[in-house]
This record gives sequence, C-alpha cells and structure tokens, in this order.
Amino acid sequence: MENRNCRINGFMRVINLQWLILIAFLCFVLPVGAQIQKKGKGVELTTEVENSAIIPVSKLEEDSYDYWDRHHEVLRIKDSINPEIVLIGNSITHFWGGEPKLKFADGRPRKPNGPTSWNSVFGHHRLLNLGFGWDRTQNVLWRIDQGQLDGIQPQLVVIHIGTNNTSETKNARKNTAVEIVEGIEAICNRVQNKLPQAKIVLMAIMPREETAQHERRILIDQTNNLLKEYAKRNQITLLDIGPRMLTPGGVLTRDIAGDFCHPTDKGYQIWADALRPYVAEFVKK
Repeated sequence: MENRNCRINGFMRVINLQWLILIAFLCFVLPVGAQIQKKGKGVELTTEVENSAIIPVSKLEEDSYDYWDRHHEVLRIKDSINPEIVLIGNSITHFWGGEPKLKFADGRPRKPNGPTSWNSVFGHHRLLNLGFGWDRTQNVLWRIDQGQLDGIQPQLVVIHIGTNNTSETKNARKNTAVEIVEGIEAICNRVQNKLPQAKIVLMAIMPREETAQHERRILIDQTNNLLKEYAKRNQITLLDIGPRMLTPGGVLTRDIAGDFCHPTDKGYQIWADALRPYVAEFVKK
C-alpha cells in the first residue's frame, strides 16, 4: 500500500509539474514569441499598445478651473443658447471667451484671453464654447458621449484639439502622430453622427514651443501632415493658421502666444480673421 501511495504521489507531482510548465508557456513564452519579428539577420521585439487617444475618459489633469462645474453648466445652458456655432477644443479654445463664462476653480470670474478678437468674429452669433482646459482627444470623446452635443442644431462646428496629446504626464501618456489623428477622426465621426446638418472646420494643431526644432513642434508638424491627408480623403475643411503665427524662421513669439502655447489677443486675432470667411459662408441668419 505504501509503495502504491508513493507511485500515486509521484504521478501527481509529474502531472502538476506538467501543468505548471503549460501555464508558464501560455503566459510567458507565447506572448513573447508572438511579438518577435525577423528583420534581416536581426530579431526585433515589438509590442502593441492600445491607442489611448480614442478611448473616452473624463477629467485627467488638474487645472485652474472646475472641470465638473463647467461640464454640468454646458448641459444646463446649451439648449437655451441654441447655438449657431460650436467650438470644440482644449484650453486654447476654452480661454478665448463666450459661454459658459470663464471661471477659476473657486468660482471667481476669469477674464478671457481674446475678447477683442472674439467679438470681431463671433459678436453677432449664438455660440457654445466646448473648450475644456487640459483636454485631450479622449476627453472630448467622453464629453460628446455624455450629451454635450445632444439636442442642438448648430450650423458650424470648429474643432481644434490634439496639442495636449503631445504631453506626457503621470495620468496619460504622450501619443504618436498616427494615434492623435485617429483620436481627431473619432471626434469628427461623432460630430457628424450627432450633428449631420453642421459644417465642420477642422483646425490644424497650432504651433507650440518657441522654435521649430523643439521635439513637441516636430510631433505637431507630423500630426498636421497626417491630418491634411485625412481631411482631404474625407472632404473635411482643414484650416491651418500655423504659418501665420510664426516668423519666417519658424519662431513662435510671446506677442502671439505668451507662454508659447496659449494665444494672446493678437494671436487669437489671426484665428478670428482666418475663421471669418467660413462663419460668413456657413452660418445663415
């Protein structure tokens, strides 16, 4: 009996060992093997990373305003505004002006960055500003999915998003040019589904950082090149004001963007002047 028990125990140890080897193979060997691609005489390991730019998500970063208060105010006022024009974007759009009014995180009113330029192009129109500071493409997707475009019928939607996808933070990784364009494409698709009657003006990402050699500026240029191809394929109006914001040597000066990101009123005036023909063409009284 003792010998029989020993044989059984030995057999079970072999079976358990085989299971452990199988589990290890499935968990470790296969995934690594699947990522090996031969290139010439060498071997390269590749990994597929999910594109965070197309996965809807709410607030990611801390900023100088109350994200949730602004979101709920949009839902509260959008129908009463009955906007002719909707702006969608990040802090560059957010800080320009309009409704909802700008506020600090504690509720105090905040002066817009471009009041003169705003009035020069939007002064006689009903407009909803869906710019949210620090937003990436994935945040815009979440806000659209939460109803910010529901029940309204604007004639024109202006989209400027993607610059924050070039940032790396503890809350979100930096995206590639291809990923950013996929995120912008997802936004355009949602806008077209929600607002089929509206014309879209898609902005190329505005220049950021002082010089053309900066890593972020290079990524923005790569993204804009892909964005032009996307817009052409899908017959979407693309407006690129980047060259007008830069010196002949490609420098972004402080009189155009005081922090080399957010436009001054002078910088916003360049945007306003470029948008004015589209507002005149697409928005009918």
